[in-house]
Formats: sequence, C-alpha cells, structure tokens
Amino acid sequence: MSASGSLKNAFLPNRSIDRTIALGLVAFWLAMALLAWVASPWKTLPGPGEVWNALGALWMQSGLSQELFTTLKLIGHALVLTVVISMALSYATIVPLFRPLVEGISKLRFLGLGSGLVVPFTLITGGGYDLKVDLLTFGMTTYFVTAMARVVVEIPRENFDHLRALGASELRILWEVVILGTLDKALDVLRQNVAMGWSMITMVENISRAEGGVGAMIANESKHFRLAEVYAIMVVILVIGLILDYLAGALTRALCPYSQLDRMRA
Repeated sequence: MSASGSLKNAFLPNRSIDRTIALGLVAFWLAMALLAWVASPWKTLPGPGEVWNALGALWMQSGLSQELFTTLKLIGHALVLTVVISMALSYATIVPLFRPLVEGISKLRFLGLGSGLVVPFTLITGGGYDLKVDLLTFGMTTYFVTAMARVVVEIPRENFDHLRALGASELRILWEVVILGTLDKALDVLRQNVAMGWSMITMVENISRAEGGVGAMIANESKHFRLAEVYAIMVVILVIGLILDYLAGALTRALCPYSQLDRMRA
C-alpha cells in the first residue's frame, strides 16, 4: 500500500494505516493540543513557558526528583503486593469454595479510597508509609481481581478436559491451563492496573504527606495556588505514566510474543 493510500485511509472508517502515518497523526493531535493551550482565552491558566520554567525550578531547587523517587518506590511496593494477592485470589476461583469470596472482594471496588477506609487502615498500619501502601494495594487489588477472575472463569472447559484425558494431574492443569494459558491476559490486566494505581497515587499521598512524594507536593502547591508548579508536576505524572504503560506493554510483548500474533489474526 502506498503512503498516499494509507493517508487516505486515515479519513475513512474501518481502515488500517501504516506506522508512519499513525505517528504522524499522533504528532498532529499533539500539536493541536499545544496550540489550543497557547491560544487559551483563560489568562489565569499558566502557559507552556511558565510551566516549563516552573518544572525547572521544582526539579533543581524543590527536590522534585527525590519526591518522584519516593512515589515510584510506593507504587512499586504496592504493585508487588497487588500482583501476589490478586493472582492468588484469581487462580483460587477454579475452586468453587473461593468464588463467593473473590466476587465479594471485587465488589469492594465501589468503595473507592474515601475517608471511611482511612480510619480502619490507619488503625491496622499505624499510618505513614504503610498506610499509603495498604490503601493503594487495596484500590488496585479490587480492580485487578475483578478483571483477572473473569479471565480465569472464561477459560474454555475443553482446555481442562484435554489435559485430564491425557492423564495430567490437577497441579499440572493449574500450571499449564490457568497460569501459563492466561499469562498474556494477566499481563494486560497488570498494565491496566499500573495505570489505575498511578492515577490514584496523588490521592493516596495526599492522605498521608509525612514521607512526601509528588502527590504531597502537588497538594502543597495547590494550597498556595501556584498553578504553574501544579501543572508542571501534572506533566511529570503524565510522562511517567506513559513510560510505565510502555514498559508494561514491552514486558507483555517480550514474554508473550504470540499475543501480538493473535491480535493480528483478529
């Protein structure tokens, strides 16, 4: 397909385009967003130049790099706990006894991370860093279990029957069908939950500001109505979020290259 043909397809429904055209479209819409920002009629909002200067000052003088490291440490710690807890619960759904428990935990996602949960978690952890880890783990686990348990439940029954007919033990069936057979989907769920956890990080760090973090920093800047600094921190949060999302996608492609082939066939 020629480049011009591919560009024409960008204006037509249900068409595919090549990678070069796709990148060009991304650049186009980013330029449009930047132009809209520069031409914004609301003078109260800081412009790109103000945000850039604020970012430099925050990074060099206010310790933004150290706060970012604190936040990344928090999200990493909570993510490890989330994966361990969520995968154990999700795989447990192969046993009917545990299905109501897992279903109940998934419903807890509607509670969010409001102040009502802060009190019991504070009593359990004593506050501080442990409180933030547990709150973030709770928030991510409820969503992770919801998605991953459905993946396990929807495994075709014939996959289990096939290995049973070959004389495989239940442990081997668990390993090959449930764990290895859903690895690519588990990594996709992980990618989604990294994004969810990263979006919750400012809320969690605002609840307990003792150890700092970008969430505590953005709350402090908002308190003094320093909008340029607030937007600068938001830009950093967005960029780091995009990097984390890319790394999670790269991990999926590295460990499960066949998943890309399945998408191409679909």
